[in-house]
Amino acid sequence: MSASPIAPTIPLDGDGARHGFLKLPFSRDDSAWGSVMIPITVIADGDGPTALLTGGNHGDEYEGPVALQELAVSLRPEEVSGRVIILPMMNTPAFAAGRRCSPIDGGNMNRSFPGRPDGTVTQKIAHYIATELVPRADIVLDFHSGGRTLDFLPYAAAHVLEDKAQESACMAAMQAFNAPYSARMLEIDLVGMFDTEVESQGKVFVTTELGGAGTATARSVAIARKGVRNLLRHAGILSGAPELSPSVQIDMPDERCFQFAMHGGLIEYLVDLGDAVAEGQPIARIWPSDRTGVAPVFCTARRDGILAARHVPGLVKIGDFVGLIATVV
Repeated sequence: MSASPIAPTIPLDGDGARHGFLKLPFSRDDSAWGSVMIPITVIADGDGPTALLTGGNHGDEYEGPVALQELAVSLRPEEVSGRVIILPMMNTPAFAAGRRCSPIDGGNMNRSFPGRPDGTVTQKIAHYIATELVPRADIVLDFHSGGRTLDFLPYAAAHVLEDKAQESACMAAMQAFNAPYSARMLEIDLVGMFDTEVESQGKVFVTTELGGAGTATARSVAIARKGVRNLLRHAGILSGAPELSPSVQIDMPDERCFQFAMHGGLIEYLVDLGDAVAEGQPIARIWPSDRTGVAPVFCTARRDGILAARHVPGLVKIGDFVGLIATVV
């Protein structure tokens, strides 16, 4: 396989604070010799672990980029034992467009790993991250929220893994992040995920879902800001102990947690995020959006738990995600 066409404009190794770009040549109609410029910061001092901190994997999710932009400005090398690599808007084209997927090639970065050095723009970015940044890291935090189409209870999450020692390390890091909710997470679509790539390289990995609806709030950004510094303390990169508050432990043990729309139309939620529900209880109903005089269709919970995520726009299509029912541990 050919070498990556991406080149950093700053050194990734060595001490100090450096701000620059990952430069990807991209010839296009409006710039024949143009480039995609992906912002990156590296802050390092002495020996110690390396943390890779990423946001903007999906371009319409904002808590991570806000918290990481602030960290890049405020973190000083003398505070660090090791290295922090900050990539606030990893899918820069999608982020600039405020879209989940790249407007250049339609690529969903979180379904594009391990990428290709000779592929699309999204695949090239994914390949560079997978082959140049992840191998340098000991611990990886990838910020997510619901974007324009989902809303979540604010949680940090780690996955169940075959390697139980690695799983334990990931779970401990997730607890140190200390979001209001802490999730043992089941993924419904693992292929091509950044999560899967990082975990396959044996790294400690933590992800989040910190809200959604296409925006960030003061509360959700505060959770991100506190969590990233907690994680760096947990890793030994920053001094001191994580700042801990009570966190509700939730689990997503099987596919019955997930509810999808079997009809399209106008969705009316009957419970709110965080509400307790019982198996068989209606969580939403879908009204026809093109006629009157027709009764709605109910969406019912497939297990006991709490509503941890929901669809955001008022209209749904058949096959859209409706609700995530997580169990409280």
